[in-house]
Amino acid sequence: MSELRRLVAEELEQRVDPRVTAMAAAIAAKHGAASRAVMFYGSCLRQREFDGLLLDFYLIVSDYRSAYDKRWLAIANRLIPPNVFYVEHGGLAAKYAVLSEADFAHECSPQAWQVSTAARFAQPVRLVWRVDEAAGARAGDAVAAAVRTLLHWALPQHDGSDGLNLWKGAFDKTLAAELRAERSGRGASFVDAEPERYRKFAEAALAEGIAPAMGPQRAQRWWRGKQVKGKVYSVARLAKASATFAGGADYIAWKINRHAGTAIELKPWQRRWPLVAAIGLLPKLIKSGAVR
Repeated sequence: MSELRRLVAEELEQRVDPRVTAMAAAIAAKHGAASRAVMFYGSCLRQREFDGLLLDFYLIVSDYRSAYDKRWLAIANRLIPPNVFYVEHGGLAAKYAVLSEADFAHECSPQAWQVSTAARFAQPVRLVWRVDEAAGARAGDAVAAAVRTLLHWALPQHDGSDGLNLWKGAFDKTLAAELRAERSGRGASFVDAEPERYRKFAEAALAEGIAPAMGPQRAQRWWRGKQVKGKVYSVARLAKASATFAGGADYIAWKINRHAGTAIELKPWQRRWPLVAAIGLLPKLIKSGAVR
């Protein structure tokens, strides 16, 4: 086991609040024998605060057809991964995204269609449920790959300073590839919250011989393309979420208000027709800088 893989394994197994473990088991149960692993990540993990917030999970499944009773959900998950769902359990609320083991491994690799999955799993994450040790090992391999991949993408435009700045540059670029409500500097805040963790992970990844994928100018064009593609993909995912995510419109409004300092109040018709409402709101949000 490499040093990076050891660090990942150690982090994945860190203990979490028992309510998180119970929520993960409930999520896995919803998808029966297809469930392979459940990962806990995001702001609630970083801040260790749950009350009044929505926890973030990823459910890794063997395949989409086995994960759903409705065929259209499997098709939607395959065409525009992941599907996102809302769940409540034990007094907590959460949203969880569904990816197959194959798609999870692919999206944590340098060949990923989008940059957001690698960025998400290069941050702290916990493996809070797994069907067996083999499933846990595969999840751990994908997380280690996400760390290597993200730094591999960021290296061509790195200024040669320490690993912390390499991470900050990587997160700034990947956040720009999504429609985001967070203010600028969000990527740096991830690193500043746990600098020793990110320093160790960078050293371990770079020790494996990661090399720049391309020259600086080509990398700039590559990132620009990924950012345009990522924003378009974000719109498609939001459209799909309007059919799978209960209360999705209220959640999106809450998140924009929380991160951008806005005061969006949804009208009843906007809750009934969240996709139409989103299309109408998006130009105003972009123009005001609330969404980038």
